[in-house]
Amino acid sequence: MSRLANNRSTVAVRPLALAVHMLAAGAALTAIPAFAQQSEPEHTAELAPITVTGKGERLATTEGTESYTTEAARTATPLSMSLRETPQSVTVVTQQRIEDQDMQTILDVVNNTVGVSVNRYETSRAQFNARGFEINALMIDGVPTIWEQPWSSGEIFSSLAMYDRVEVVRGANGLMSGSGDPSASLNLVRKRASSAHTTGSLEVSGGTWDTYGALGDVSFALNDAGTVRARLVGEYNDADSWIDLHTNQRSTLYGTMDIDLTPDTTLWFGMSHQENKSDSPMWGGLAYWYHDGSKTDWDRSKTTSAEWSKWNTTYETQFVNLDHRFANDWNLHLGYNRGERDGESYLFYVYTYASQPGSAPINTYPGMYKTRTVQEDYSVRVDGPFSLFNREHELAFGYIHSEQTFDADTRFALTGWGGIPDFDSYEGDFPAPTWSPLTTYGYGDLTQKGAYAATRLSITDNLTVILGARDSNYEKEANDIYAAQPTTTDVNHELTPYAGVVYDLSETLSAYASYTDIFQPQSERDITGQQLEPIVGRSYEIGLKGEFFAGRLNASAAIFKIEQDNLAEATSQMIPGTVETAYVTTKGATSTGFELEVNGEVAEGWNLGAGYTQFDPEKENGEAFNTRFPTKLLRSFTTYQFPGEWSRLTVGGGVNWQDDIYTYAANPAGNAEKIEQEAYALVNAMARYQISDNLSAQVNANNLTDEKYYDIFEAFGAITYGAPRSVTVSAKYRF
Repeated sequence: MSRLANNRSTVAVRPLALAVHMLAAGAALTAIPAFAQQSEPEHTAELAPITVTGKGERLATTEGTESYTTEAARTATPLSMSLRETPQSVTVVTQQRIEDQDMQTILDVVNNTVGVSVNRYETSRAQFNARGFEINALMIDGVPTIWEQPWSSGEIFSSLAMYDRVEVVRGANGLMSGSGDPSASLNLVRKRASSAHTTGSLEVSGGTWDTYGALGDVSFALNDAGTVRARLVGEYNDADSWIDLHTNQRSTLYGTMDIDLTPDTTLWFGMSHQENKSDSPMWGGLAYWYHDGSKTDWDRSKTTSAEWSKWNTTYETQFVNLDHRFANDWNLHLGYNRGERDGESYLFYVYTYASQPGSAPINTYPGMYKTRTVQEDYSVRVDGPFSLFNREHELAFGYIHSEQTFDADTRFALTGWGGIPDFDSYEGDFPAPTWSPLTTYGYGDLTQKGAYAATRLSITDNLTVILGARDSNYEKEANDIYAAQPTTTDVNHELTPYAGVVYDLSETLSAYASYTDIFQPQSERDITGQQLEPIVGRSYEIGLKGEFFAGRLNASAAIFKIEQDNLAEATSQMIPGTVETAYVTTKGATSTGFELEVNGEVAEGWNLGAGYTQFDPEKENGEAFNTRFPTKLLRSFTTYQFPGEWSRLTVGGGVNWQDDIYTYAANPAGNAEKIEQEAYALVNAMARYQISDNLSAQVNANNLTDEKYYDIFEAFGAITYGAPRSVTVSAKYRF
């Protein structure tokens, strides 16, 4: 019997009931610590300093700031530093930016953020990329959540309803994320129950392709002192698509509580339930060639799916955190997170070359998969100031333990392999196959442990040095029905260094330089049978950062270089006594480039988020790699609120441009032929009118010029078209 069917961690609790029980339990807790009921609420306004410069506590929360930037971020290091103080490229997608552009999911964030891009090779999966390398992990409140890309369970549709902001750090980030590629880290930061008064919003929306949505968000106190606070967020979205047959339903429920046990100690916990139901999704893309070698030219509504196809996913989380501030301004954070991803899909893969009457049929492959991923994380972090050589500095250290189990089951299709003789006229009416009983497909067990430390040393009034290191242990065992035996990957005490220097040239401008790296374990073995050393990605970056108008505007210019080492390369030899190919390590790829970015308030009422990235990725032999990812990217969006009598009106717009992408695939004659998407720009716009103090109406239009473009899936040269022009109208009531 499959491990999936017997998974000991199955929890059959309805999310709404769990949220109610959570709130009730929190209310009951208020009766236990009497001091929590009697605490003076005024203490929340007294922000104790955490740095030696005399500034108050840096506020990272973006909700309610109406800003396109923030005072602090903690994704690059465990130290809370401003963007100017961080010697790495960092973008914070704020709550205001999310609302202005009507961003719904993490996919929308990546499509609109400087330095990162998306290759969406089918409707339900996509590859996130940065600086030429893949991103295969998302962080939630600083905790990496890793997924196996072929087994995606709705990660690209992760709703933003429960998050305050998304922090994006580009380059290697092994100090905080552990293992991975030297691409970028995307950290989704949850909303908190921070309001001692009842406040919230209700929003409804409708748009192109019969898209309808509703979003409710309410915060309130559960006692008179305001020391016990709760927040509930609920979202529902139902949409058709520009693709025939395809529909998508998304729902989110999020509940959280903050309890001030003492004026210096806060317990905060919560849960979330996200569900995505996708009917008739595409599995793979559309054929680029006909069987006779001529090129196809599909309508964007063309589908490869079938009427019976579906891909349903759920993601549930539970988390508990404790924050305590000591009298000496040191801080303690304890955290526990649990995430459960489940997916069930009945899919229809149509591949090779498009068929017409008289040609060979296009191939078909039905597949059914049931997946489950459970990840548990335990973490502790301590940070605070210290004195040395008559100067004040900062130190942070911590430990994180992460365990993940993955299981996949399958049903084999007993029918449905006949192909489609005329794909031109295909409209999804392929008969549903007969399926075999559920059987085990594969599994993976992963354990990661990391101890880290970082310090920010104030060498002079103008010069600071940031030093850090992480000691990581990584163990993974995986197997599937096609493997001869389970693969084991074991890496012990991998050291990941971090070094940065920041020099203040003036009160508003700083110069910086940094070195960061990250490791990626690999299971391949050499001729002696020894596991190869991990791939190491090294990032070098220098630049300038400016902070203007009392921190309301941040700007940066960076030059970077990324190097890879120890990349596995197959040999023509077998490991003695096995049928396993022997590998050797080689120097991997490099990526060099530059980046310009500005975020914040340019003038009163004028917000701007814009940046340009350009890089050159090369293999050791000088060939380009990952050519399906753009190497030149422009991301821009701006809004302006009119003054005076027109102050109720805000208008905005922006352009997302990227250069050409391409790959080579075998055409029907068996020759490698180039598939290319030329450079294109997507123009977006918005307008919002404040009808009253509480009610506003907003319209968003995406791809105004109705640009036709596609992403590329290398297998058989498949392509997936992007969204045509769309319009969404929404109304929001705040209270």
